[in-house]
This record gives sequence, C-alpha cells and structure tokens, in this order.
Amino acid sequence: MSTSGTDHKKGMMKTGLVYLGCSLFLALFGAVYEIFSHEVYSYYMIYAFAIPLAGGALPSFLFAYFGKHIPNRASHNLYNSGIAALSIGSVFTGVLKIYGTTNRLTAVYWVVGFGLIIISVCLYLSSIIKTLKKSDEA
Repeated sequence: MSTSGTDHKKGMMKTGLVYLGCSLFLALFGAVYEIFSHEVYSYYMIYAFAIPLAGGALPSFLFAYFGKHIPNRASHNLYNSGIAALSIGSVFTGVLKIYGTTNRLTAVYWVVGFGLIIISVCLYLSSIIKTLKKSDEA
C-alpha cells in the first residue's frame, strides 16, 4: 500500500470519527432537550443523530475500509455541508415541534441539504469518470 493510500485511509477514518462524535453530541443533546421538554417529544429531535451517523460516519468508515478516497475536494466539502444542513434542519424542526409551532422555512434545510449531497455525488462521479478516461488513454 502506498503512502498516499495510507494517508487517504487515515483521512477517511478521521472524518468518520468526527461524524461519530457529531452523532454522539446530537444524541446527548436530543436526550437532554427531551428531558426538559415537559414530556413533549419530536422524532426530528430524537433521530437527529442518525443523519451524521448513517450519512457521514458509515460512508467514511466504508471508504476507509475499502481504501477509497474522495478524489475531488469540492465534492467532499459539499457532502459535509449537506450532512450539516440536514442535521441542523432536523434539530431546528424538532425544537419548533417541541415548542408547539411550525415554520414553512424549515423546508429550506431539507432542500439545501439534499441538493448539496446530490451535487457532491455528481461531482464525485464525474471526477471518477475523468480519472477512468485518463487511465484508458494512457
């Protein structure tokens, strides 16, 4: 295994651990918030931890396990921003539900979050296709 392969693996493991820490923080935050919410619960708040866990930690650990890396830094940053937008949107929607109100502007978090993730996946796939075309030409 090359040095750059090891560096990519360590980088993806580090990203996975950061996402794992974010998931733990959101789980603890949701639990504490639910304790002080006078027995009013919101699934958005309860399951907010699952977004960085399933969308961030799991893919990062899988990329590290299989020795893959994100060839395009922009796609990596957009993906992280999408996961952050979805997580914050879930917490914010949960807070509003527990408070007993709603706001139609919370839909912006979901649209922007999924939009950023879709754009990042498209950039990732295009960079992989470019890399494959370069290797075929060489």
